[in-house]
Amino acid sequence: MSGRQGGKLKPLKAAKKDNKELDESDLEFKKKQKEEQAKLKELQSKAAGKGPLASGGIKKSGKK
Repeated sequence: MSGRQGGKLKPLKAAKKDNKELDESDLEFKKKQKEEQAKLKELQSKAAGKGPLASGGIKKSGKK
């Protein structure tokens, strides 16, 4: 079974991306996004210890 390969051959390495020049507005935007992600992580870690927020779900009737 030598010499038979199916499909398209993939390149060995991905091409490097050019580093774009970031102006002040881009830097501010990235900083703001990082802060928001940090806040979200903090809230998620706080909420992880607690149970469900609303125990609505399926309501059972009084009949048996």
